[in-house]
Amino acid sequence: MTDSTGSGDVAAFFDVDETLLACKSMLRFLEFFLKSQGEPTATYQRLTRELASRVHAGVPREKVNRAYYRLFADESAERLAELGRTWLAAEANLGGLLLPEPIADLARHRIGHTPVHLVSGSFFACLDPLAEALGVSGAHGTPVVIRRGRLTGEVTVPMIGRAKADKVRSLMSASSIPPRHCFAYADHASDLPMLQLVGHPVVVGDDPVLTAAAHDRGWRHLRGIPTPTAPAGDSHAPHTHDPR
Repeated sequence: MTDSTGSGDVAAFFDVDETLLACKSMLRFLEFFLKSQGEPTATYQRLTRELASRVHAGVPREKVNRAYYRLFADESAERLAELGRTWLAAEANLGGLLLPEPIADLARHRIGHTPVHLVSGSFFACLDPLAEALGVSGAHGTPVVIRRGRLTGEVTVPMIGRAKADKVRSLMSASSIPPRHCFAYADHASDLPMLQLVGHPVVVGDDPVLTAAAHDRGWRHLRGIPTPTAPAGDSHAPHTHDPR
């Protein structure tokens, strides 16, 4: 991987969950949040089963994303931000949080002074401390609605699918960066519109749609997380019910 142009003519855009992180940040943070509230593990299991049932019923990912954020209605934005910092530190202490190959690419972009942006369906509690830890230029997640310092439980537009592509397009346009010079990294089929925008798309993991696109179009392909094998309900294994 080489950033062949000057740093002002290139940018790199990374999805987060299962692209940079070896987990789904939203689900791991939800578990951490519920524990901080004194909730038993059964509460987390029930809520994630409800999210999973929506996915299995064919509910669009954007609606599942909205359902996730309703779980935080009336919570203090300041407290969630603090919990996010504590959560990330705890995850880092466990080890294995970051995926080596995508993180190596991110580090090379930073060494080359390339602006790096995180673009994710996750939200500020997870993304802001991660962006600070990785030293990236910006984090662009699902915008949650906050009134008088508290989350309403609603969001404007979930940062999923076309919304990610629109955000990447607007960031490139705002900096007058030619899309053909830019890099994008993602792990899920819904991220295909974002990958198609740039000159250097990179697929992470084994999503069949993206793997086929990488093979057919000559895109780079990096290793992601292993295929899930842990028992259902294990929050430290990949989940199929993906709200991000």
